[in-house]
Amino acid sequence: MSANPLPSTKPYLVRAIWEWCNDHGFTPHLAVHVDASCRVPQEFVKEGQIVLNIAADATHKLQMQNDYVGFQARFGGVARDVYVPIERVAAIYARENGNGMAFEVETAAMPAAVPAPAVEDSKAATPIRGRSHLQRVK
Repeated sequence: MSANPLPSTKPYLVRAIWEWCNDHGFTPHLAVHVDASCRVPQEFVKEGQIVLNIAADATHKLQMQNDYVGFQARFGGVARDVYVPIERVAAIYARENGNGMAFEVETAAMPAAVPAPAVEDSKAATPIRGRSHLQRVK
């Protein structure tokens, strides 16, 4: 066995749940523990957390990479770039039924080194609603 740790399964699971939501007509939501490495609309952050609608019709240029989730969306009618390091993702779930997956949030977040793409169009976002119904079980 090598001395290098295995890469995290988290980004793969986030993409899989996102795809599952889309395949079954659900609205995928991403729960994020916000810190300085996150680029999110601060006016929507409550108690250090934000829930983002990441449905295909609510985002533009959605990128779900192994180290971050980035996209463009409208918040209160204003187009914004969003960048979330994968370490800050607390859960991904379907808004309609709460099914999804919760994750441990790592304390050492990576720096926001990858810039989000520039906003090009005015695609409207679905309003962000509710909190996850998931519970972390240890």
